[in-house]
Amino acid sequence: MRDFPIYLIPLILFALIILYSSFFVVKQQTAAIIERFGKFHSIRQSGLKMKIPLVDKIAGKLSLKIQQLDVIIETKTLDDVFVRIKVSVQYRVISSKVYDAFYKLDYPHDQITSYVFDVVRAEVPKMKLDDVFVKKDDIALAVKAELNDAMSDYGFDIIKTLVTDIDPDAQVKAAMNRINAADREKTAAQFEGDAARILIVEKAKAEAESKRLQGQGIADQRREIARGLEESVEVLNKVGINSQEASALIVVTQHYDTLQSIGQETNSNLILLPNSPQAGSQMLNDMVASFTASNQIGEAMKNAKKKEQK
Repeated sequence: MRDFPIYLIPLILFALIILYSSFFVVKQQTAAIIERFGKFHSIRQSGLKMKIPLVDKIAGKLSLKIQQLDVIIETKTLDDVFVRIKVSVQYRVISSKVYDAFYKLDYPHDQITSYVFDVVRAEVPKMKLDDVFVKKDDIALAVKAELNDAMSDYGFDIIKTLVTDIDPDAQVKAAMNRINAADREKTAAQFEGDAARILIVEKAKAEAESKRLQGQGIADQRREIARGLEESVEVLNKVGINSQEASALIVVTQHYDTLQSIGQETNSNLILLPNSPQAGSQMLNDMVASFTASNQIGEAMKNAKKKEQK
């Protein structure tokens, strides 16, 4: 070590630095651009690579991964509503066109943003606000078609464009919410009206059916009462009681039956007037008199019609 020349140490260090700078690593999905004396020389892909020190240099690296650029545009619709639209552009550098992507465009993000602004501000003013929400895919396809035509010459491939957000003015959104709420209230009122109408109709049908059945029951009841009275009169006639006496006896019997049924109810508020036994006879006489008068009126009308016909 004592005989080792000290002046060689700088040379060794310089050689190590040169050797170290001769090798470099390019990451996966990355392309490195090599320039020799300031002029493009080659493109190196991923892996351990070598260059000539002090002659070649790495001018830059481009990622070959899919990247996303979010562009927010404020524009006006056909119905004069200002809206903010967010367009997400997914793109990547074409591996075979790394040279074009690195040397032809200095700021690719600005270039893509300019094309997105141009397309969106040309398409959206043709649509109403509702159509912007419905046809957002058409806007995205128009942006993608324009960008593919423009950016492919610069080495960029547009994978997909998405309209990820449509944000109208706050006052417009509030108005839309009010319109939606009013429409829903109108629909709810219509359903409530239909339900109320159905209830009224069904209630009326039920009442009509109830009245019909009630009338039928009363008719059946009176029919059975008449049949019972007829049988009672026939039985009394067989024992020597004439029809008028039998009718009076039946009326008196029903009168006392009614009083008995009323007396069985302890909390009844019903009052029967008149309640004397003579009342039954009086009612019978009144009924006979009314029937007689009715028959006489009927006979008189028949005779009058016969005279008119003659």
